[in-house]
Amino acid sequence: MTFTLPELPYAYDALAPFMSAETLEFHHDKHHKAYVDKGNELIAGTGKEGASLEKAMVWAFKNNPGLFNQLGQHFNHIHFWNWMTPSGGGTKLPGNLESAIKSDLGGYDEFRGKFVQAGMTQFGSGWCWLALDNATGKLEIVKTPNGENPVVHGKTALLGCDVWEHSYYIDYRNARQKYLEAFVDSLVNWDYVGQLFEKGPLKIAA
Repeated sequence: MTFTLPELPYAYDALAPFMSAETLEFHHDKHHKAYVDKGNELIAGTGKEGASLEKAMVWAFKNNPGLFNQLGQHFNHIHFWNWMTPSGGGTKLPGNLESAIKSDLGGYDEFRGKFVQAGMTQFGSGWCWLALDNATGKLEIVKTPNGENPVVHGKTALLGCDVWEHSYYIDYRNARQKYLEAFVDSLVNWDYVGQLFEKGPLKIAA
């Protein structure tokens, strides 16, 4: 299949003041597009041209690091745009997800603190995540370097925040913590996170 750049699910200025139109224009139109274009180039001749993004991504993680860098970031960003919404954030979560966060992570405040801390302690570029462990069925807070994601480690990505500098430097400069706090408090699309949670484990055969 040919990978394509999805349209943003909102206007470029819809997430202001927490994420500016300038950031979205650079991040979506340039960075994400580059992952899509390079991924389409590198997948040619691998025998995975007809595979789903998820299956090709998991295969590439083990067999083709250069291709994985592009496919992993494409997967991450497809969801990243949907993990944000105008007037998002807040502590009102879908009921089943809220119950799981309480039982597995100690409640919303514990989740928030651990999620922000994971993003703060990811050295260099990477992501912080709320993930579902496919084996245990429990929620976890994890972090990954560069374009890695929970899927390639046997987990399901329910919420992720991009801590590459291009995601926040225009708006927050080096204040990564302020960006992470704004993401959780004011941008998270909890309805989308709840939908992913209700779908259950995402299991992809390599």
